[in-house]
Amino acid sequence: MGTEQKVVVITGASQGFGAGLVKAYSDHNYRVIANSRSIKPSTDPDILTIAGDVADPKTADRIVEEGLARFGRIDTLINNAGIFIAKPLINYTEEDYASIVAVNLGGFFRITKRVAAEMLKQGSGHIVQITTSLVDHANSNVPSVLASLTKGGLNAATKSLAIEYAKKGVRVNAVAPGVMKTPMHAPEKYEFLAKQHPVGRMGEIKDIVDAILFLENAPFVTGEILHVDGGQSAGR
Repeated sequence: MGTEQKVVVITGASQGFGAGLVKAYSDHNYRVIANSRSIKPSTDPDILTIAGDVADPKTADRIVEEGLARFGRIDTLINNAGIFIAKPLINYTEEDYASIVAVNLGGFFRITKRVAAEMLKQGSGHIVQITTSLVDHANSNVPSVLASLTKGGLNAATKSLAIEYAKKGVRVNAVAPGVMKTPMHAPEKYEFLAKQHPVGRMGEIKDIVDAILFLENAPFVTGEILHVDGGQSAGR
């Protein structure tokens, strides 16, 4: 592919992990296609922002079409957009179910299908899902079956796609966070949430960014579910 700058697509890019990843990839000389429902235009010529719901097929089309028109290639996709609602099973509503499945699974399916087609044409690429450690470490303090249903599906899809594309130059991995300091959690809950991790603290956005950058630069790693969870998945 020559010496052109590489290009990354990041969904859920306006805050939390997504905003941290936009900055990190920009700092590593990537051009960035950043998507979220509320994202604002960027004055940086190397950052293309596309506002819209990734669960909408039209948004997925725009991300790929406008991204290719602007930058000419896509090298990495980070499926970061997601919805997390912690409730007991019987308290979930039909609206909860519809929105979580639409974004966590539908958004993944629609953007990944379109981006993967471009990666297969160029014979290289890297796809990363953000899932959750709760898939492997259910916690009675955090009842969240719909997170396990959808993010567990992404873990399985990660392995399936990694094998499907193993000989085609496209790697597929996932990062499974523990409880992280993001806008999802109120500061007054930090002390309680820190105790949910064997290391005794919550994770930082930088922990997830560093994990994804490690996978980006690990060409022999594919099909990996990398737990960044302060030891939660290992036990208590």
